[in-house]
Amino acid sequence: MPTLTDEHKRAMAEGRRQARAVKNYLAALETSRKRGPKPDPDKIQARIDEASAAIEAEDNPATRLELIQQRMDDQQQLEALTEQDSIEDLEGDFVDVVAAYSDRKGISYAAWREIGVPAATLRAGGLTRGS
Repeated sequence: MPTLTDEHKRAMAEGRRQARAVKNYLAALETSRKRGPKPDPDKIQARIDEASAAIEAEDNPATRLELIQQRMDDQQQLEALTEQDSIEDLEGDFVDVVAAYSDRKGISYAAWREIGVPAATLRAGGLTRGS
């Protein structure tokens, strides 16, 4: 097995960093386009608190089981909301890598636009229609 040079290792690490920034930004764009009201962390926490109180007061084991599952589902949703990076942070990371990533992968301006990346974001990253 050939040994990798330090330069090659750095290039591989940079490629992984670029791919991660692109994937995270595109996933956030997709999530932000979903219809309907955005989940409210305060309301989710209130449901968790209500379910916890109801679990303690419930005599029926089957109902208690359902309440426990509801509480667990709400806790998971709340954790997912609090762990998400802000779209602004992800966009900044994307802007930093989009030109190099596009060049390396042969991705056109038009392809980025079709998947939903705003023109202003691409311009900020150094891509234009002629790119």
